Amino acid sequence: MARGTKAKNTVLIIFSLVFYAWGEPVYIFLMLITAVVNYSAGLLIGKYQGKKGDTAATAAVVVYDLLMLGVFKYSGFIVENINALFSSSIPVPDIKLPIGISFYTFQTISYIIDCHWEKVKPQKSFKNFLLFLTLFPQLVAGPIVRYSTIEKEIEERTITLSDVSYGLNRVALGLGKKVLLANQLSIIADSFLGNIGSSTMLGAWYGVIAYGLQIYFDFSGYSDIAIGLGRVFGFHFDENFKHPFICRDITEFWQRWHISLSTFFRDYVLYIPIFGKRRKYGGLFLVWLCTGIWHGASWNFIIWGLYYGIFVFIEMKIGKKNMKKIPIVIRHIYSKFVIFVGFGIFYFEKLGKLGTFFKTAFGFGKNGFIAVQDKISLMNNMYLMILAVICCFPILSSIKNISDKHYVTKVTVSSAAAIAAALLLIVTSVMLVDATTNPFLYFRF
Repeated sequence: MARGTKAKNTVLIIFSLVFYAWGEPVYIFLMLITAVVNYSAGLLIGKYQGKKGDTAATAAVVVYDLLMLGVFKYSGFIVENINALFSSSIPVPDIKLPIGISFYTFQTISYIIDCHWEKVKPQKSFKNFLLFLTLFPQLVAGPIVRYSTIEKEIEERTITLSDVSYGLNRVALGLGKKVLLANQLSIIADSFLGNIGSSTMLGAWYGVIAYGLQIYFDFSGYSDIAIGLGRVFGFHFDENFKHPFICRDITEFWQRWHISLSTFFRDYVLYIPIFGKRRKYGGLFLVWLCTGIWHGASWNFIIWGLYYGIFVFIEMKIGKKNMKKIPIVIRHIYSKFVIFVGFGIFYFEKLGKLGTFFKTAFGFGKNGFIAVQDKISLMNNMYLMILAVICCFPILSSIKNISDKHYVTKVTVSSAAAIAAALLLIVTSVMLVDATTNPFLYFRF
């Protein structure tokens, strides 16, 4: 085991680069170039702090980062739409998307802007900056870790037995979410949404609910693994999902769902001047447009982002006090309805199939309300669906809060958690060996 923070950092960088190169042997050079460019820009910002050189360096490197993201993620989408709009025949570029480019691009942008705003000091050591950018637990699928979050821990950190224990338990929890829940729910979702033209009204809702739960356990499962591995190596990443389905409105949902992304747009996009001024509602819709575009180069993601923007806008106009006056049951029904319709928009990248989904889900489909296969699937997967819903609640954190008040109970619960984590690791490992594929959905970002 490496002794001293510098030695540990060297080991982590080597393993992180090998980890990334294992999946992207070519695009590792793109990431290294991005590291050099942003590290150099940070030094220039520090050198010319408060002067024109500071602003020029900030603008130039942010444009570079966004341009790289645009070329690799959106060039095909842009050309396709130009061809459709102008009846042209420009060759559509087929560029493979580098793994995790959306995440590490946003990390560099947040670093550069924070340096410009003097919220953090530019990192003088390239090795330390490279560690920040390539840290493998969150490199390929997030969460978006800001430099300010781990700035001190890059320089100096301690790893306790408690950190290792907590981290391994969190990794086991994440694997359990992914393998035991998300993977199984994906079978239901693909069965009923993948062939939406043959689904009934009940089948469409059953499929989209399964898909929404799949997305949650997939995304939050990876965040658990990243946070857990980070803790094992002495880093304290911020939480990324906080039981979003217990929300009472859409605004609260996005305060609990993919927090690192929503706070990024809030802090760096919301207050961008539009036509020379900071516009409250213009900034709001810009944020949601960017949120949709970030998720993918397809019109359904843009629709999905603006869809949520409309509901957040409506809630802002109603006001927090008036929202609280609405009966809590109504608020829960309203929020879950909006959320799961949103998952339907998220699923269908082809607008024709999205239209079929809406027709089917709202009773205008050609296959009726319910079919025999719906009943069979519901009966076969009843316990899976119940378990998934139960796991959406903060049960583990509630048990921990109660047990922490009494020493004997705390020891008992900690021991039980360690045993459960070990069993989860064994079960998920066995299931992963037998499975043909287990992709995390956020790998495509």
